[in-house]
Amino acid sequence: MFGKVLIANRGEIALRIQRACRELGIKTVVVHSEADREAKYVRLADESVCIGPAPSAQSYLNIPAIISAAEVTDSEAIHPGYGFLSENADFAERVESSGFVFIGPRPETIRLMGDKVSAKAAMRAAGVPCVPGSDGALPDDPREIQAIARAVGYPVIIKAAGGGGGRGMRVVHTEAALINAVAMTKQEAQTAFGNPMVYMEKFLENPRHVEIQVLSDSFRNAVYLRERDCSMQRRHQKIIEEAPAPGIASRYLTRIGERCADACRRINYRGAGTFEFLYENGEFYFIEMNTRIQVEHPVTEMISGLDLVQEQIRVAAGEKLRYRQRDLVFRGHAVECRINAEDPFTFVPSPGKISVYHPPGGPGIRVDSHIYQGYTVPSHYDSMVAKVIAYGDTREQAIRRMRIALSEMSIEGIKTNIALHQELMQDARFVEGGTSIHYLEQKLAARGEVKKHS
Repeated sequence: MFGKVLIANRGEIALRIQRACRELGIKTVVVHSEADREAKYVRLADESVCIGPAPSAQSYLNIPAIISAAEVTDSEAIHPGYGFLSENADFAERVESSGFVFIGPRPETIRLMGDKVSAKAAMRAAGVPCVPGSDGALPDDPREIQAIARAVGYPVIIKAAGGGGGRGMRVVHTEAALINAVAMTKQEAQTAFGNPMVYMEKFLENPRHVEIQVLSDSFRNAVYLRERDCSMQRRHQKIIEEAPAPGIASRYLTRIGERCADACRRINYRGAGTFEFLYENGEFYFIEMNTRIQVEHPVTEMISGLDLVQEQIRVAAGEKLRYRQRDLVFRGHAVECRINAEDPFTFVPSPGKISVYHPPGGPGIRVDSHIYQGYTVPSHYDSMVAKVIAYGDTREQAIRRMRIALSEMSIEGIKTNIALHQELMQDARFVEGGTSIHYLEQKLAARGEVKKHS
């Protein structure tokens, strides 16, 4: 096991990794920007290193600075968390070539699964179902592009091969709009990701977002840890997640879970990962794999009893998985609400100083957060300030406990989206279960509360 791990991230995930390390008896080094100097996890770390000013490009994305921090603190491994450099194959390669262990997949695996075209090809070869579409990158010939779209059937969606986070996508309903949409998406992909390659998929009208959590070691042992439903989204960003997914027959879930575990063995995957699918009419369609820990990992932890971050660290340290698929037992239901520092209805970010902070508690309630009373939420980073997770024996009990937790939670001095979560926990369609990925935006648009802003 490692003696010292450097945490190359910030916010709640930095504190989450730190807790896992401390329980394993591992010392922690936290790197931070000047804006995060007063963060809780910085104060709790065994060592901390300031790696630059507030802008991410000069701190959390500064690879030489992070490597230097690992060298001067004599760290053995680097945990990237999620976001920032967590799925950057060049960073993983640099970490390992510098003599440290990257707590995550091998660089070549990140590269394979980070490109949507190569990832889909690998999944087809592994027997994982994919959304109908182009076999690879779209050709340059407009007539060939039109022929592919006719074969797939409108509407189609054009996606950037190197995209993510909801960017680099464009839905096309008619042939007249197709070629222009492809050109615009290519330009956007080049600007945002440095890769102009795009591909085409059938656009599903009312799918759900269902994902499969996997764990795999360096010895080709792999298990799947049930599924999560992450369909409550706005602008492709998840708002609420839950496990297990309501209303999907277990035979479908077992089959897709087994295929995901088998795919891990085929690509020699190492660590924690998530296969993301669109689910519609009893069918799963692979869209991408996240080669890192997910924001929503706590709901899986609640129903499985496992610490996924500790499992990541154990696997990176060269240990075998401690269980087989038949050893895993899943109980109850968990729901997670992402608490963001933003106006709950206009979604304008709301950084600033927190004057009052009272987290909820009670049976089945977990809060993952780095904030405290007096903490200043910086304007430079993602707006998420906390995750509230409610567990119950049933989905109904988990939702009831979440309602209570949200009513107890108090954050003043900044605006948060707590009010939106309270509304959604009372929403009849959500309570029923099985809403599509379009439901929240349709709900907000229907009452005129989605406002464009820069």
